[in-house]
Amino acid sequence: MSSQPKMITVKLKRGAWEVEITSPEDRVQQAVESVLAGMASKEPALVDAQETQQDRRHFETCRSLVVTMWREGWFSTPKALSEAHEEMSRRGYHYDRTAVSHTLADLVREGTLFREGSMRNYRYIQKFPFAERNRGGENPQTEEGTGS
Repeated sequence: MSSQPKMITVKLKRGAWEVEITSPEDRVQQAVESVLAGMASKEPALVDAQETQQDRRHFETCRSLVVTMWREGWFSTPKALSEAHEEMSRRGYHYDRTAVSHTLADLVREGTLFREGSMRNYRYIQKFPFAERNRGGENPQTEEGTGS
């Protein structure tokens, strides 16, 4: 007989966590219970973080994402259409380039963004930061509204 106990490997998956445990055969139950207890104590924070991230990532339209980028100050320096389109893709949103172009043009027309350059080579920049615009008492129609 061998003097070493038989080793058992168990893979557990719970939520976003995936754990592999290797333990002597006579201590598998204790090891699994210990890991599950540790995961349970961390799970509420993990669930809250996932919900927050999902809420933050919920955009129904191209316009709402571009407005969010403006609010975050992303347009504080001049950006080309291609840069805006790439940033949206980087964030996980793959809108058609023409939809992004039309949204930027709408925001220029409404006075949220300023467009400089020539046709096919425009660069978009915010006229003023989001917080500054709202302090002035204006009611900008930058959400899904139609504007007036």
